[in-house]
Amino acid sequence: MSSQVESEAVEGLAPAGRVDLAVSAVGRISRAHAQRLIGDGRALVDGARRRSSDRLLGGERVSVELSAPPDETLEPESIPFGVAYEDETMLIVDKPAGLVVHPSAGHRSGTLVNALLGWARDRGQALGSVAGVGRPGIVHRLDKETSGLIVVAKNDLAQASLMRQFGDRSIEKEYLALVRGESPSPRGRVEAPIGRDRRDRQRMAVVAGGRESTTEYEVLAAGSGYTLLALRPLTGRTHQIRAHLTYLGLPIAGDLRYGGGEGPGGLGRQFLHAARLGLERPLDGRRLRAWSELPADLAACLALSGVTVASGRLPEGMGATVEP
Repeated sequence: MSSQVESEAVEGLAPAGRVDLAVSAVGRISRAHAQRLIGDGRALVDGARRRSSDRLLGGERVSVELSAPPDETLEPESIPFGVAYEDETMLIVDKPAGLVVHPSAGHRSGTLVNALLGWARDRGQALGSVAGVGRPGIVHRLDKETSGLIVVAKNDLAQASLMRQFGDRSIEKEYLALVRGESPSPRGRVEAPIGRDRRDRQRMAVVAGGRESTTEYEVLAAGSGYTLLALRPLTGRTHQIRAHLTYLGLPIAGDLRYGGGEGPGGLGRQFLHAARLGLERPLDGRRLRAWSELPADLAACLALSGVTVASGRLPEGMGATVEP
């Protein structure tokens, strides 16, 4: 499989409507991906930059540069991370808590991207380039203090395939969270719009006019004022699980920003772990399922919480299986 998309740039005529929707249609990419390319200046309308929300009459020429040049300011670094799965097109990383996924103004080094660049350098591997400058191989993200599974693409075709799967919501994601309080039901579904918290711009919250957001949950065990939940976000909003659980009155233990307070044993980061993933391998379309057990700090916290989980309810070890 080629390490680049077959055509690094595509052109087409825009349908009437928003610029981001036109770029999505011409590039055959998700709307979120289109918005990133527009912001990077890699999607133009009649040769000029436009905003995602600008309106088009239809018939304008849209050009989309799918492959981004490498960011020469990013340094490869030797930062350890676990690998739950790897083939020639992708890998699934087990991200430790405390590791930022991609660089930003306050984090130009010490990120997962720096770690991946170091990993690729040491093995003579490539990483996908279609997500934008500063996001080599990146398909999605986790908050800094959330641990668990992240998908990484080794080439552009794989990255585009995985981003499409996230865009059409066909990727299965399951998180584990220890929350304060008692769940209103053994299982349920939260459908509540999420946007910036008007009282604290560093937080997200359920707000009128926010973006449509859906999270399913299931109680795995409860006791001593805590509940362990399995959560399946069907949308991918920033801080979605944290905001939805706060809305339910079930803040995550250790999540100081969202009112969870210090967790059992002094846990000072949110008890939130991306434990399971299901997706179609870009390599051959076969279904891949990966898992990651609770890291040591969360396992110790759970042991001190008074919550006892039945055998077989939590993933053990780290790994993956591929359906025949």
